[in-house]
Amino acid sequence: MPFAGLGLHVVIAIMCAIHAIRTRQQMYWLLILFAFPLLGSLVYFFGVCLPNSRLEAKALKAVNAAVKAIDPTRELREARLAFDDVPTAQNQMRLASALVNGGSAEEGARQYEACLRGPFAAEPEIRFGAADAYVACARFADALRHLEPLRQQHPDFRAGQIALLIARAYAGTARVAEARAAFEAAVAAFGTYEAKAEYAIWAFTTGEHATAARLNLELEKISSRWSAHTRELNTLVLRRLAAARALGGKQA
Repeated sequence: MPFAGLGLHVVIAIMCAIHAIRTRQQMYWLLILFAFPLLGSLVYFFGVCLPNSRLEAKALKAVNAAVKAIDPTRELREARLAFDDVPTAQNQMRLASALVNGGSAEEGARQYEACLRGPFAAEPEIRFGAADAYVACARFADALRHLEPLRQQHPDFRAGQIALLIARAYAGTARVAEARAAFEAAVAAFGTYEAKAEYAIWAFTTGEHATAARLNLELEKISSRWSAHTRELNTLVLRRLAAARALGGKQA
């Protein structure tokens, strides 16, 4: 055993250090991990690993959906007030996100672009938000302007979401072969319901009937096991999928 004789906390610290190097984290994490193996590993897990995990993403999605159902405009109202009171980049990012989630993607994109003109011009989270907003308002070329360098410079940052946004942006700019390859790669790499649904939506709308039928069977099998709450969390993609399925039925 390569780690024989080492304490478990040291082994965990080494694993965290390997993750830090592979994901190109700041090098001070290595100092923290090896100076304080147990405490450093805990801080690294909750500070770096957990925020990028699917578990936290699902939990946040559930909380946000519940709040939105009770008061759909609350976050947007609060975000506007916060930015009006203290116009920091953080509050502007919050406002931009609230605008996109509230159906005002065009205005949200403008807010994200305003953030990118300042000292946070290279911040991955802001560039991702801008790209997401541009895809939402069908400005696909503008989305690719952020997405392609973002994936190249930060390959482990929101990899699944960026892969799908790129595929949708290729589709929106009529780059058919690239869109097909991007959707296939996203499904193969991540295998999520969202990845398969986005691929199916594209296949239905472009007349790829065999691919659409295959994916539709897989999606129905997955969604048949969902609870009502899970179905509610995926309302948006389910509506888009139903619309694409209806369009595909007319074209068949």
